[in-house]
Amino acid sequence: MDEVRYEAMRAAVRDGDAAAAAALAASVVASGEDAVAAVERGFAAGIRDVGVLWEQGEYFLPELVQGAEAMKAAMAALAPALARGGAAGAARGRVVIGTVAGDLHDIGKSLVATLLAAHGFEVFDLGSDVPVEAFVAKARATGARIVAASALLTTTMTVQRDLVRAIAAAGFEPPVRVLVGGAPTSEAWAAEIGAGYAENALRAVAAAEALLG
Repeated sequence: MDEVRYEAMRAAVRDGDAAAAAALAASVVASGEDAVAAVERGFAAGIRDVGVLWEQGEYFLPELVQGAEAMKAAMAALAPALARGGAAGAARGRVVIGTVAGDLHDIGKSLVATLLAAHGFEVFDLGSDVPVEAFVAKARATGARIVAASALLTTTMTVQRDLVRAIAAAGFEPPVRVLVGGAPTSEAWAAEIGAGYAENALRAVAAAEALLG
């Protein structure tokens, strides 16, 4: 695969063009080319560009969401090839993610899931309104090292504390760490309940890496 193709993949994500990203990813699968290289040198480079532009104030939430959607479209199209190659991302760690019970907000959580996957994590997205028991069960079933829980309502923040307690009580070995986020949460809240914290989707990748040491 030449640099022109990689740059096209990168640009598709950076520009938030989901259709172009999916088409480029599909062409990789059809041709039997290196899907991992397409992710690392093409699509993931694009989502990193989006992150830099967002940090610099050049991009805002709409561009961030569009870039994530383009990345998601590419990853979905590449899934068969990545599965054949055994490149599910387990080398970076497995993450179970969801929005806690009683909370139906989904956009921020989905953006975090997409960015984690783009950076090499294997992500199991449980969706929204997820009970504590479902987080624990999925972590046990997948061998996840991190459980990421979003809460967008002040009334559902306490579920994050319940989750931390349930994970501790489950006695996972090696230990499973909890990562929390969402508009009403804070670093102080995370410290109070014994969890890691990410103030936004882009910070979540670094937070997850830190939790894994």
